Amino acid sequence: MSDHNSGRKLQRAELARLTGCNLETIRYYEKTGMIPDPPRTASGYRVYDETHAARLRFILRARELGFSLEEVRGLLGLVDGGTQTCAEVKERTERHLADVRAKIADLMRIEEVLAATAAQCSGEDVPDCPVLEALAR
Repeated sequence: MSDHNSGRKLQRAELARLTGCNLETIRYYEKTGMIPDPPRTASGYRVYDETHAARLRFILRARELGFSLEEVRGLLGLVDGGTQTCAEVKERTERHLADVRAKIADLMRIEEVLAATAAQCSGEDVPDCPVLEALAR
């Protein structure tokens, strides 16, 4: 968001549109303390600002990169405490990267087995099916 909008006050629906985040997800992040409670107007409406939008974008981007909610919470804790070091963030990121690489390797093994099994199947309208036989083994 540009600087001229930094003082802009947003309702939850506007925050959702601005960030592309679901309303219920914003509520969840508030309820779990990942987004601080926004101040309220005299009539009780929540009022968000660029700080809330930036934090929400951080959370959403981290989730897009596959970080778990607990991992995101840990990263936010480092930022909030002002104690983050590049070394600590790098260590957490490398640990997550190792998990991602392990998942990729698992998916590649699954792909190989499925491709080999599907290749054995004639696809004809017959009762015997190599795919079902492979699954039954």
